Amino acid sequence: MARKALLGIALAIVSTIATADINIGVTLSATGPAASLGIPEKNTVALLPTVMAGQKVNYIVLDDASDTTTAVKNTRKLITEHKVDVIVGSTTTPNSLAMIDVVAEFETPMISMASSARIVEPMDEKRRWVFKNAQSDTHMATAIVEHMNNSGIKKLAFIGFADAYGEGWWNEIGKLADVRHIQVVANERFNRSDTSVTGQILKILSTRPDAVIIAGAGTPAALPQKTLRERGYKGPVYQTHGVANSDFLRVGGKDVEGTLLPAGPVLVAGQLPDANPVKKVALDYVTRYEAAHGKGTATTFGAHSWDAAILLAGALPAALKKAQPGTREFRVALRDALESTRNVTGAHGIYNMSPQDHVGLDQRSRVMVMIEQGGWKLAR
Repeated sequence: MARKALLGIALAIVSTIATADINIGVTLSATGPAASLGIPEKNTVALLPTVMAGQKVNYIVLDDASDTTTAVKNTRKLITEHKVDVIVGSTTTPNSLAMIDVVAEFETPMISMASSARIVEPMDEKRRWVFKNAQSDTHMATAIVEHMNNSGIKKLAFIGFADAYGEGWWNEIGKLADVRHIQVVANERFNRSDTSVTGQILKILSTRPDAVIIAGAGTPAALPQKTLRERGYKGPVYQTHGVANSDFLRVGGKDVEGTLLPAGPVLVAGQLPDANPVKKVALDYVTRYEAAHGKGTATTFGAHSWDAAILLAGALPAALKKAQPGTREFRVALRDALESTRNVTGAHGIYNMSPQDHVGLDQRSRVMVMIEQGGWKLAR
């Protein structure tokens, strides 16, 4: 009888473990300078499935207010207090870079939604825990410089954020421009919270560039472009994929008409040819988001949250075969499964990851877009 009782207890424990919830910790920038990026990411989390691979999923969402210190505190809190199995976030490059030490310390996989290649490169013992689903600045800079080269641009002026995002873009544009024989005639910086960039723009205009590239993200990236137009500059302006949201269009208004930028295909999902392998998933996301928030509200940033869930849904079955949620063994198994992602189609592209590549996106994850009549137009 005692043996049967013990067996019953053991089976009950196993049953409890087998049905343990999967806890996903999310830290994003719903307030602060990057709010126009973080809000659609937060809105999208509310649309994500609450059951994956037969297990209940809980999302614990914290706002880091676009601040690196808060992002680190949130990450530590999600891991130590909420016992999450994976971290999704943050919205910006500086925040994501600051979080790496924490997730590595606690051996918890992380999916960043920021763009800098430095988040996952060079691969080392800490970055082996880190993945990201935003197209890297390296990947997008190639599309921009190729477009400049085909457009006959010879003299280029650069202005970017005075942080890791701007620095990453400066490194990529500088290298590629040199290869394409484009002379970079100015290199200026501004802060996300600045209210004036007149001094920097006057320096840029004094060099008489053929084109200007602004390496910023969200609504703060509109300031240099508005100042350029106010000062009479009529040449082409390139932005990065960090501005691909409706708030940038609203703030920029007529001053951002004609802007060229690379973006994830989800931004122009309805304009993609039917043969594009991403179109179906991208349109599904756009349809669901706009049903909840209104026509024209879907952004590439919200789609990063969507793709994080797609990546996790693909990785969880393999991880659950090896361990149960809430354990170190499960976190390790989930990390390994994410690294083994193959041919997973998201709203941004098709993911094929490896031990050397924790992004896994190729040329199918980008298109060149022009701002036309206050909207996004696929540049053919």
